[in-house]
Amino acid sequence: MKQTLTGMVLLLALAVILPAPLHAASLPEFTGLVKELSPTVVNITTRRRARSALPREEMPEMLRRFFEAPPRQGPAAASGFIISEDGYIVTNFHVIDGAEEIVVALADRRERVAEVVGTDKLSDLAVLKIEADDLPTVRFGSSDALAVGEWVLAIGSPFGFEHSVTVGIVSAKGRSLPEGNGNYVPYIQTDVAINPGNSGGPLFDLEGRVVGINSQIVTRSGGFMGLSFAIPGDVAQEVIAQLKDTGRVDRGWLGVLIQRVDRDLAESFGLDRPSGALVTQVFPDSPAARGGVREGDIITEFNGHKIDLSSDLPHVVGRTLAETEVELVVVRNGKKRRLDVQVGTLDEEDLAAAPGFSPSRDTTNRLNVGAKDIPRGRLEELGVKGGVLVERVGPGAAREAGIETGDVITMINNEWIDSLADFEARVEALPAERALPVRVVRRGRPVFLVIKIED
Repeated sequence: MKQTLTGMVLLLALAVILPAPLHAASLPEFTGLVKELSPTVVNITTRRRARSALPREEMPEMLRRFFEAPPRQGPAAASGFIISEDGYIVTNFHVIDGAEEIVVALADRRERVAEVVGTDKLSDLAVLKIEADDLPTVRFGSSDALAVGEWVLAIGSPFGFEHSVTVGIVSAKGRSLPEGNGNYVPYIQTDVAINPGNSGGPLFDLEGRVVGINSQIVTRSGGFMGLSFAIPGDVAQEVIAQLKDTGRVDRGWLGVLIQRVDRDLAESFGLDRPSGALVTQVFPDSPAARGGVREGDIITEFNGHKIDLSSDLPHVVGRTLAETEVELVVVRNGKKRRLDVQVGTLDEEDLAAAPGFSPSRDTTNRLNVGAKDIPRGRLEELGVKGGVLVERVGPGAAREAGIETGDVITMINNEWIDSLADFEARVEALPAERALPVRVVRRGRPVFLVIKIED
């Protein structure tokens, strides 16, 4: 009996001394933030003209907008947030693209018809204006200072459920996405639950500051699967300021095509590790050409910013004001060089002519080939009517067959290739353990090679 009592005393003593469970003590409190921030978030409803839906086979399998314009006339719901007391509101470009009417519903149930102040497709941002006064507004924080693993909170209208709150952490920063504007926005990746209707809504940090604007998800089902992407707040503030002032956005332009530097390329160029952006083409009379950049240069630094991945370069170039004098560090013939370049202005023609600013999709297909679509404006230049441009050849059947970076694959197993999606589908269907013909165009001359995929 005495031993039992002694044991009970020890247990009680331990219960007093030991702290509360770690998970209970470490979780943040969100209720105060939600109460403070919810009035700054609005619900946006748009009406569009009827139009046919994009065929499913033409849509990227993994990456889709939260809310594409519906194929029939009717309301579409999304989110936004108030940035000024007199009624300026921010949302995504794809939310209001093609809208005939935009209605903003405030937290107090008032509704106002909004006018478009300015839009920017490349950053997927739009600024709206409603007639109102004394509105609650958000504060912006620094997305550059945001740390991976940090808590973040989203408020929006998923599936039309207004002012829904979801929380999570920052999973990664500086993500490039293989679609449209993906190369001009260094996306914040989070695991915050985001669904159709969250588009254009704010991503807050624990100080209640906007650090991102929810824009895209990666999904196989059309709903949330643990990967959501937000436009960084620092990028958004630069775009918003220009849209409010002029209704448009000016971006920097170098005038180069670039590609990823893999281990083999790094070794061949005398680098100690894969890094930088390899210049595969310099456009005539471009800022890069005037600054002395050459094909074969590897850009490792842009105006003090380290270029570790090729996808880093478009991010920093696009955020640079036109006519700005910058210093490039390039590796040429194994030696570092410093070049002074005056950045130009990106326009629609430059964008169409500069596919190198769109990073190739780093595929894991059976050929171990990284490839990308060819803009129509470059087909004649490359001497082809269709196909995909090879940007990376990893170990495997393609490399053994002699396929090289820069080749245009136009036919596989006697079937023509029209697009990247077509290429990947045909590669997946190739039979194993058979010699198969592949037609490539290399420096304007067609040649057939033979590949054999092991089972």
